[in-house]
Amino acid sequence: MRVASVVAGIGIVALLATGCSRGGGTPNSTEDGGGGEASPGITDTSITLGITTPLSGPTAGPGTCTVAGITAYFGAKNADGGVEFGDGKTRKVEIEALDDEYDPQKAKANYDQLKSSVFAMTAGLGTPTNRAWREAATADEMPQALIMSGDPIFSDQQESPWSLGFVPIYQNEGQAFGELLASSSEDHKVAILSQNDDYGEGYVEGFKAGIEGADNIEIVKELTYEATDTSVDAQLTELAGSGADVFFNAMSITPLVISSLQKTQELGWLPSWFLPSNTSSPSAILEPGGAAAFPGVYTVAFAQAAAAPTFADSEDGGPFLDALKEYADYSDVPAFPHCVWSYQVGATLEQVFAKMTEPTRDDFMTQLRSIKDYVAPLMLEGSSVDTTEDGQPAVSTVQVQKYNGKGYAPVESWDQ
Repeated sequence: MRVASVVAGIGIVALLATGCSRGGGTPNSTEDGGGGEASPGITDTSITLGITTPLSGPTAGPGTCTVAGITAYFGAKNADGGVEFGDGKTRKVEIEALDDEYDPQKAKANYDQLKSSVFAMTAGLGTPTNRAWREAATADEMPQALIMSGDPIFSDQQESPWSLGFVPIYQNEGQAFGELLASSSEDHKVAILSQNDDYGEGYVEGFKAGIEGADNIEIVKELTYEATDTSVDAQLTELAGSGADVFFNAMSITPLVISSLQKTQELGWLPSWFLPSNTSSPSAILEPGGAAAFPGVYTVAFAQAAAAPTFADSEDGGPFLDALKEYADYSDVPAFPHCVWSYQVGATLEQVFAKMTEPTRDDFMTQLRSIKDYVAPLMLEGSSVDTTEDGQPAVSTVQVQKYNGKGYAPVESWDQ
């Protein structure tokens, strides 16, 4: 598993330097303003976006991807001349990324460091880390745009008027799992292990909604763990004694998922698994964990998998991998989906920029909430970006997939 090797390529501060400069003038300078005084972080020739995300520590693999994908997307755009905005100006897009190590206090400190120099914050990974500065972003009227958290609070326009999540909310994923299991023609006993925070609670809430009314499903044991835990062996031992044949593991920490897969095999407990999309990588998690030993491992997806055999030869896959290598110094095939997701964030932001007629954060948020039925690069058929529905993130549609020993294949019913 390659966790932090890309950090050196991206760096603690990542700047899209290819063909890119800050341009002339002060941060608020515009030649013909577009009807509003420019917000910090944008000039007539450039716009700067900030990211706080884990670039080191146990979640560095997904975290570095949240920078790499968007860096690759705008690196290619910058090399081609820049991005055309709705005010008629073409701007280069710069990225400033800071490492928060998945620590909420560091994430808040990073935000405080970036807020005066960037136009908007985007793409960063983590529910507790993004929550740490959500209220500050609201007070500062700073866009917290298309972040990598499935917490529904970020997509609630009353609670978070300056925020919007990108990935499906945890309830969306959990409900999809529940509905799949409820489609089974057999009886099932379910054991649940969830992260003791909004992340875990959201997944479990959605799962329970999905099985509501299904008389063939029984939850026999529920336990939690803390995101700071280094082992969940005690919980797994207790869950193994429950007799459950299905394990719903709402876990966000990559090493814990691997060790959990290994520990349940040591215990002789071989249930079918449900895994969140952000901790379901075949090469980085399932293969090291020996997931092929289980009767089924399921996850959900809305984007193509970079490790798929046909990906590199596809219309969008080849350019994505080329841009990732050239502009993000990320030469390997991404093991985590976050590289693709943040590339899609870049493409979605370009749609927003094309609608902006004023260089202001206020106009940015107005246009951010106006994207509908946009099929971003590398999206699975049936998925699209829709930012117009209050309470939902930019992407809310998911497809359940089953691990086949190498990758995932879509499934429509449990008995398939």
